[in-house]
Formats: sequence, C-alpha cells, structure tokens
Amino acid sequence: MHFPYGWGVTLTEVEGVVGAPWARPLGGALDQLVVESDALADNPLGDPARRPLYVYRPPGVELDHPKPLPAVYVIQGYTGQVDMWLSRAPLEPTTIERIDAMFTARACPDAIVVFVDAWTSRGGSQFINSASVGRYLDYLCDEVVAFVDERYPTLAGRDHRGLAGKSSGGYGAMVVPMLRPDVFGALASHAGDAQFECCYLPAFPAVARTLRDHYQGSYEVLFEHIATSDHFEYEKYGSAFEMYGYACVYSPDPSQPGRALLPFDVATGRLIDEVWALWLEHDPVRMAPQHADALRSMRRIYLDAGKADEFYLDLGAQAFARELSKIGVAHTLELFEGKHGGISYRYPGAIRELVTALAS
Repeated sequence: MHFPYGWGVTLTEVEGVVGAPWARPLGGALDQLVVESDALADNPLGDPARRPLYVYRPPGVELDHPKPLPAVYVIQGYTGQVDMWLSRAPLEPTTIERIDAMFTARACPDAIVVFVDAWTSRGGSQFINSASVGRYLDYLCDEVVAFVDERYPTLAGRDHRGLAGKSSGGYGAMVVPMLRPDVFGALASHAGDAQFECCYLPAFPAVARTLRDHYQGSYEVLFEHIATSDHFEYEKYGSAFEMYGYACVYSPDPSQPGRALLPFDVATGRLIDEVWALWLEHDPVRMAPQHADALRSMRRIYLDAGKADEFYLDLGAQAFARELSKIGVAHTLELFEGKHGGISYRYPGAIRELVTALAS
C-alpha cells in the first residue's frame, strides 16, 4: 500500500544530546579554548600563533574545585591537529569519549587532561624547538602549562604533571621530559618515534624514488603540487612530505629559516652522514644515557607499541626500554597485537597509569 507524504508519520524536534553512536553525552566537561602564543609568534613558517586548546575536567570538577588535581598533557601524532581527538572511527567512541568514560566510571583518580595543538604547515613540530619550524617546546612547557595552572585546579608541580602521546606525540612524550624535567614528571609513549635507523632510514630510498618519478627530483615541485592540489594524497607523496617535516626539526637549514638540510641525496637516496648525525642526536634511544638523571626522576614511564607496527616502532620502544634498564630507570613496556593505527583504545589506560602515579 502506498502512503502519501505526511500521512501517519510525524517527525518531532527534541532537546538534548542524540547519544550513541553519534554524540555520547560527557559525564565531565571539555573546555574548547583559543589561546594566543608569544612563543609561536613570527615563526619561520608563518603558521598561526592563535591555537585551539582543549581541557577536560572529570565529572564534578569545576574551575573552583577545592582539591588540586594532577594533570596529564596529551600531544598528537604527525599531521595531527587537536580537533582530531573528536574524530570517530566506525562503531567506536572518540578518544575524548573514551577518556570521559574512564573518569565517569571512577576507574581513574580525578585529573585535568589537556590536549595541546602543535600543528605546523610542515605536518608537525615533534614538540621541540626548531629554527625552521618554531618554538614548540617553549610553547608547551612555558606557555600552555602556565596557562592551565593559572586557570584550573591543578597541582602545579612537575611531580604531579605527565605527558602522553602516540607516534610523533609519543616521540614528544619521551623527549620533552628529558629536556624539561622541571615541567614533566611522568610520561607515556604509544609507538613513539625511536631508534631512527629502523623507523626513518628505510624510507629514504623510497622518498628519493617518489621525487624522481613524480616531482622532477625536486621538493620544490612537490610543494608546488601540494599547494595547488584540491586534496592531500598521502598514499602518493605523504612519506616524502613527512620526511621533509622531520628534517625541518632535526636538521634545520641555518641559512634558510623554514627550510631543511636533508639526510640523504634526493637524486640517489645516498645517506649524507653529517646531516644524518644531526638526526641521531635527537633519537630518544641515543638521548637516554645523556639524560639519565632526568629519566630517573620520572614518577612513571609507560611504553607500548603494536608488534606489527609498520614503522618498527615496537623495536624502537624495546630499544628505548633497554636503555632505561641500563641506566636504572623503572618503566613498563607492553607489546600487543596490533599495527601503528587503530590503537586509540589504549590511550585511557596509559593516562590512568600516569594519573595514579602523579596523584600520590
């Protein structure tokens, strides 16, 4: 039987949150702020100094909360930006919803969770200062932390402050506490970039081929293509774009702000030893012995990675853990069945590990 439009059917607008699987109502609150950074002003890439900053508060935690709480800062992977934490994979909660569910269920002591944006037009910052990218270490450690401590009920001290991230964020989570142990006293790294000869070096010949076969052997041609393209083709040139971004951080060109010295010859893929040596100075595995005291001062170090990580960051995590053992640093390493992607379900557990240590 055919029913004409409007017969026997009524659609009514209702108030409230639609609920799963769309928007799950939060038990806590996510403050979506906009901040202006002095450290990022006039950066070499001309990227915005105005940034989004997300601050999560568990259920019942208001700005005038009577009990100061520990804080965990969460940093994103390469090409990430802070609003991606609200992205949804099919049939799964967002990362923010996962973290909120943990706090709402009282499966973790209360804490302030801060999501920091360190996006750059080169894809990322690795969360350290660079003459060709900007002062992202200073932005995180000196500006964002002070801002949060001033406005939120935090325990304002490094012994109650942790840093967590995945991939490039996991790199930052390992390196920043080594460089600034005065700011962070615990870390959690999910598949963080480490043991550079495993995670970066194998890609250099492939990048040289990509440039030769599609972009006249020139990064300039690649960047012109990206600038005029109507979408970002990661499968086609993402690795080449990514390697240049890393080079801007690890081996910036001192004579050309915003440019990089490459660790390989783009015409042949041959390693340029003196530039590669600059990269290795930033490898967490090699940095660990030089920052032994800082690492020993951490109240919690948690590492994990998928056993089938495409960039061999499981091996990087093992190598970093071995260096920690050599210098007498307590830590936990968990290898699990998985690859580099699809592991956001592990983030709440790592945050819980940090908060439990930082709350005591």
